[in-house]
Amino acid sequence: MNQREQLFPRSSGVILHPTCLPGGHGIGDLGRAAFQFVDWLVAAGQSLWQVLPLGPTSYGDSPYQTLSALAGNPLLISLDALVDAGWLAASDLANPPPLPNDRVDYGAVIPWKLARLDDAWRRFRAAADDAELQDFTAYQQRERAWLHDFSLFMALKEEHAGQRWTDWPAPLRDHQPDALAAAVERLADRLAAHAWRQWLFDRQWSRLRAYANERGVRLLGDLPIFVAHDSCDVWARRGLFYLDDAGRPTRVAGVPPDYFSATGQLWGNPLYNWRAMAREDYAWWVRRLQLALRQTDLVRIDHFRGFEANWEIPAGAKTAVEGRWVQGPGLGFFESLRRHLGALPIVAEDLGVITEAVEELRDLFGMPGMKVLQFAWGEPRNPFQPHNHVHNCVVYSGTHDNDPTCGWWEHECDEATRERLRDYVGHSVNEPAWTLIRMGLQSVAHTFVMPMQDVLSLGREARMNRPGAENGNWSWRLPTWALDLEHPARRRLAHLTWLARRRPDQRQSLYDEAREKAARDGVPLDGAENPAPA
Repeated sequence: MNQREQLFPRSSGVILHPTCLPGGHGIGDLGRAAFQFVDWLVAAGQSLWQVLPLGPTSYGDSPYQTLSALAGNPLLISLDALVDAGWLAASDLANPPPLPNDRVDYGAVIPWKLARLDDAWRRFRAAADDAELQDFTAYQQRERAWLHDFSLFMALKEEHAGQRWTDWPAPLRDHQPDALAAAVERLADRLAAHAWRQWLFDRQWSRLRAYANERGVRLLGDLPIFVAHDSCDVWARRGLFYLDDAGRPTRVAGVPPDYFSATGQLWGNPLYNWRAMAREDYAWWVRRLQLALRQTDLVRIDHFRGFEANWEIPAGAKTAVEGRWVQGPGLGFFESLRRHLGALPIVAEDLGVITEAVEELRDLFGMPGMKVLQFAWGEPRNPFQPHNHVHNCVVYSGTHDNDPTCGWWEHECDEATRERLRDYVGHSVNEPAWTLIRMGLQSVAHTFVMPMQDVLSLGREARMNRPGAENGNWSWRLPTWALDLEHPARRRLAHLTWLARRRPDQRQSLYDEAREKAARDGVPLDGAENPAPA
């Protein structure tokens, strides 16, 4: 087996962000349900868990607009694990605000959960044993290159009531050494508290990853190519971005008009000064990927085409229509990554306006691109149709930006699209999600990934993100019943995965057991099934 085949063996998996996991405390976390989901994946024959970016979210709650490209999201820390460690009492969790189970109410959960983390910090500081203190200290020393700036940024943001860093007093805004030194002394406890949260996240995530890897499940992470303007990354390294003297962007990122929007998408992220990054041999990016690959086994880079050319929009523009394509770092960037990292375990998100130059850059470094089956049903030369798939790609039924397949089928497909899909499969389509799942599993592509919403045949109500919509995103949560190992959807997925040979160690006996149980229950192993319990 060559190096590329080791990175990308024939496999399949599920997209589910940890915030979507079921459980108490208002938001999915890295506690019991995360380990239960790994067990569910194994029982369903899956060997890949794809997550969205793991950074600390801010206004809008998007994991693609975070306060740091390097830090972890403290909202994912399991409070139950802190009770087990003795840093919280069960009574500390006894009177939460009203928190729904079917969605994340960020406005309610954020202040409540962060206050609980502060309670735990005070107890840790007062009662931690020597081994715990030494481990925390070692973590701070090991991660100082990014952790100190992040902790200071977060402490200053608290001190200034959440204001954007460009609205801070000029000495702090401009990173002046005397002002920073005074802030470090003034806010020492808050710096330590934020560093401690990152230590907790790192410990809990590392345990979860180890648990998954030991059971044959690899983690596929996600990196947005750009970072948020109101982030530690931009505040601490202004010279790597196109900003004016007050720190405001002079040019911003987005994409031209596309499938999702007639006026394009105006993301507003500051654009990189690639020449300045090249002078440092792309050290900031190297560190970013090194940290990401400590968290996950593989990384999908969102908006890969921006490395060849990015859509540059003048700051202050009302829509993305006013933008233009500007050359990216190209070949030299990936040569630097390969020198520092070796083989690149990167999936290239190559959707949208893709040119031959983008494809050449992707293929030169052997990075698989993406094929989305929801986008496949035009004329037969459409590259997303299964007969046009190549081995080195990752096929998706849909992504976090798409309607779940049942919602897509009901609300977005016209009758001509539905007829093309029926014609392609040669029969009526009664279960659109499972039609695409079967198709993706049987593809020649080395990897197939499906949203958990598709496994459960959920509709538009379970959509994770609507690109361009300012509200209502990122809040969907998985119902508790979905992780029942006896659920028919789990057995069905295990069966189809076994047929497609997407998990080499999936035992024949698992298939036989599922077939025998289906026969006892009088339920077809791969027939129409109600995804919800009676």
